[in-house]
Amino acid sequence: MTDKTPPHKTPATRPTSQSVAAFLQQAAQVPMRAPDSKNGRLIFAMDATASRGPTWTQAMGIQTEMFQEAATVDGLDVQLVYYRGLMDFGASPWLSDAERVIGLMRGVDVISGHTQIERVLNHATGEVKRGKVNALVFIGDAVEESADLIAAAAGHLALRGVPVFIFHEGGAEPAGATFRQIAQITHGAYSVFDASSPQQLRDLLKAVAIFAAGGRKALENFGRKAGGVALKLTHQMGAK
Repeated sequence: MTDKTPPHKTPATRPTSQSVAAFLQQAAQVPMRAPDSKNGRLIFAMDATASRGPTWTQAMGIQTEMFQEAATVDGLDVQLVYYRGLMDFGASPWLSDAERVIGLMRGVDVISGHTQIERVLNHATGEVKRGKVNALVFIGDAVEESADLIAAAAGHLALRGVPVFIFHEGGAEPAGATFRQIAQITHGAYSVFDASSPQQLRDLLKAVAIFAAGGRKALENFGRKAGGVALKLTHQMGAK
């Protein structure tokens, strides 16, 4: 990366803790890749509201392992996005350094607040207007917003060819129905996210990263070689 690209503009937010302020300050110091980067681009978004608090430490460890596995894929830039608290919302620059992304992710703690899934989807649509986005990964456990508004936001992403891959912690309903709808509308995929099968979760995110970097053909090739959940994800996308 060079320092010739313009500074990244993070979404307007009023940090409510030192950790949020530190996240945005650290993110702002990292040069942003140019929108015409030839690398694949993946948005990695996570719910950091208090409902995930009881499992946050364990979930963060699994998310770190998932991302480390995904980082083995060459030609991939990642943007970390999170929400929590009273409309706290953060987005990093586009990064190709996995350790920087992991460091930012580990700096986020949970704070009580409502979900902002529609805002995540709208943010991704805004990023597409500035440059390509190959896929969006979302990790969360709950939905506290209008399913209709979320579906509409997902539709805007679908029109721009951005699939959403949902990792649903716990798999509880009715959130699961909304998450599956997002995946269906955007031609992405849905998977339950829990601690019982960390290797499967790592394989799934690696498959998504391969898709973001190399497209559907690369994903299909990986699915045939890896089998298991990676092949199931390929079939789930193919069924759309």
